[in-house]
Amino acid sequence: MFLDYDGTLSPIVDNPDLAYMSDAMRETVRKLASCFPTAIVTGRCIDKVYDFVKLAELSYAGSHGMDIKCPSKHKEGVVFQPANDFLPMIDKVYMILSKKAKSIAGAKVEDNKFCVSVHFRRVDEKNWMELAGHVKSVLDKYPKLRVTTGKKVLEIRPDIQWDKGKALEFLLWSLGYTNSKDVFPIYIGDDRSDEDAFKVLRERGQGLGILVSEIQRDTAASYYLQDPSEVS
Repeated sequence: MFLDYDGTLSPIVDNPDLAYMSDAMRETVRKLASCFPTAIVTGRCIDKVYDFVKLAELSYAGSHGMDIKCPSKHKEGVVFQPANDFLPMIDKVYMILSKKAKSIAGAKVEDNKFCVSVHFRRVDEKNWMELAGHVKSVLDKYPKLRVTTGKKVLEIRPDIQWDKGKALEFLLWSLGYTNSKDVFPIYIGDDRSDEDAFKVLRERGQGLGILVSEIQRDTAASYYLQDPSEVS
């Protein structure tokens, strides 16, 4: 079982630092993990999402899958970081954007280790283009980085062939399930970045994706859930 965090296990909130999951949801995930290998696949850095989830028995793929850690019983504790060489660059971009964003009320720049998240949920709509301009001006100087969009967030990350779909494949491999015919992976997520994982499962013809969304949209997922309450 593979689970996104924000918008899937916790509701989307104005302040990303307050995206707590409920005790009931945590207990549901705990019970799930006692029956099936379970992983959190998120754009957050691992340390932050672990502070929210607080379940050591899970695997965690943070920074859109660029920081993967598995429990010690799987491959002696798999740690995989395909974008490790980008860390100094990401740190510089975080510092630059943090300074630039101070001039825009409501903007929040979040350090997610292998990616930088620029949140504009609390920014007045008339200032969105100004904030996007700051992001573009910085990225123009760092051609090895790219920007993707989420739910009122701009994600700056390394321009490498790695995403949540690749992370899903790696986690299946780490569990020894790459070629298993009796395994049925399920991925639940709400964001456009989760589409990469949905596509992997669809192309495998084994497993399924579930999109968490109140509004139907084009997706590679097979099913819909309305919100985190339905996930639990």
